[in-house]
Amino acid sequence: MPRPRRRLASTCIGAVTAGLLATGAALAAPEEEAPKGSDSAMGAYLDYGPNGVARIPHLSNWLGGREIRVGHTYLPGDVWPAIEGNVNFLASWAAWRQAEDDRMFVLNVPMQAHNEARVPDYQVAQLIRAGAEGYYDRHFKKLAQRLVALGVPDTVIVLGWEMNGTTYTHRCGPDPENWKAYWKRIVNTMRSVPGQEFKFDFAPNRGTDAIGWTRCYPGDDVVDIIGMDSYDQAPGRTFDEQISQPYGLQQHVDFAKAHGKEISYPEWGLFRNGDNPEYVRRMLKWIEQHKPLYHTITDYCPHGVWQCKANPESAKVFREALTPQAPRPVDPTPPVIPTPPVIPTPPVVPTPDVPTPQIPTPDVPTPVAPTPDVPAPLPSPETPTVPPVEPPAVPTPTPDVSVEPSVPDPAVPTPPVEPTPEASAPAPEVSVPPVLPPEPAPLPARPSPSPLVPKPTPPRPEQPTNSTEWCVPINFGEWLAKLVGNQSVCLKFDWGKDSGFWPF
Repeated sequence: MPRPRRRLASTCIGAVTAGLLATGAALAAPEEEAPKGSDSAMGAYLDYGPNGVARIPHLSNWLGGREIRVGHTYLPGDVWPAIEGNVNFLASWAAWRQAEDDRMFVLNVPMQAHNEARVPDYQVAQLIRAGAEGYYDRHFKKLAQRLVALGVPDTVIVLGWEMNGTTYTHRCGPDPENWKAYWKRIVNTMRSVPGQEFKFDFAPNRGTDAIGWTRCYPGDDVVDIIGMDSYDQAPGRTFDEQISQPYGLQQHVDFAKAHGKEISYPEWGLFRNGDNPEYVRRMLKWIEQHKPLYHTITDYCPHGVWQCKANPESAKVFREALTPQAPRPVDPTPPVIPTPPVIPTPPVVPTPDVPTPQIPTPDVPTPVAPTPDVPAPLPSPETPTVPPVEPPAVPTPTPDVSVEPSVPDPAVPTPPVEPTPEASAPAPEVSVPPVLPPEPAPLPARPSPSPLVPKPTPPRPEQPTNSTEWCVPINFGEWLAKLVGNQSVCLKFDWGKDSGFWPF
């Protein structure tokens, strides 16, 4: 696992770097165009154990929801059981890897025990030769079996990282040829385990360091990825110098291309120049341009940007570059409103003329008083030819007061319903509400005729016996009687005994 003190021990030019900073050596001018991040799988080293797994979603939130696809940790290099994977935190990383298919688990694996014990070169050379002869094969077979059993057979193994430096016991410099043979034995041993799908990443330090890293390259048959650890430190005062220096960033890209390998940046970050946003910006643009298989920033002080509050400007650049960009708003195209189909107009159904019913006015009979028959005048007595006839008594009509004349109710005729004429062409059925005849206006209330009160019949005048004067009462009806009163007509006939006509 990388620590700041190792970086101090791994370089021999610390004094030169300090001198450059003291003289005010300027960094490269910032580029106008900001980095846009990369489609490469991105991650960060946050902690070696379960805490590293737990911090991944928090880093993702800090980056605006960007997916963290790479989980990166280290096996301890103090004792062989730890190198065999006999540690309790591997299960946590395996579970994280299995949660999503597109995730990648990167595991740095030491090649020697006591890997950070400052072992001198002559002893390192002895250990390298022992490894090349197969003395440590069993340890790496156990590691392979453990990874397959945990369900992470596709782990990316960063084996013997920074082998061109002076820090680790698994360094290459004391015996490069046996070191390459030792690498091959480890890879072939782990690949012999059934079910494995490991990828082996050859990752030197940027620059020459103790030995040019190309001298340690073990061969294309046992290397899948060519990586590089690149921190903000010498050699290279500026980022451009870090690109162009021997065994620098450009040579790394060219070498991998020449060997048909993908590249990676398992470790990168700040180190010697404090809060350096220009370095972070340029490194992110380099990653964006060359599209490595993956990259993981070392995120603890002094290297980090999220967990190290001493680098706020670098953190701002890192966050802005890797936060997913919101899609630009698109002017919505107005929806195409389909033209509604033309609905044929149904034929006009003529409305039948319904005659307005004529309500006949009932004929109310008006009671007519009978006119009395007036007898014709008798012939003159000079020429009597007919014997005297006694005029009949004229009966006075007596109305029936017990029965009130009733007025018959008018009968309202039902209007005839004329048939609807048939349309010449079939038409949809149209529901026409029936036309009802208007209700007849109520007839004014007709006053009931007053019951006729019978008038007393005037007494018939007593006619003297054998009198020559005959009086007949005249009934003019009620209304006329009120005007002229009761009248009678009297006729006098000269039929006395002396006339010669009197029969008695």
